[in-house]
Amino acid sequence: MISLSIFLGMIGPWQIALIVIIVLLLFGGKKIPELMRGLGSGIKEFKDASKEEEDPKIDEKK
Repeated sequence: MISLSIFLGMIGPWQIALIVIIVLLLFGGKKIPELMRGLGSGIKEFKDASKEEEDPKIDEKK
């Protein structure tokens, strides 16, 4: 746990900018919106699936 906090403490604005530049170079400007759309839809599906998991449990208690 301590090593994780040390690692996260070492990331600053210059490192984030470098990561963004590398991602832009690898994927290009046109591909990134498609990747973000796919990531957003994946997160939405995950949230919907987790809500469906909770609904039967709620129904059983009633």
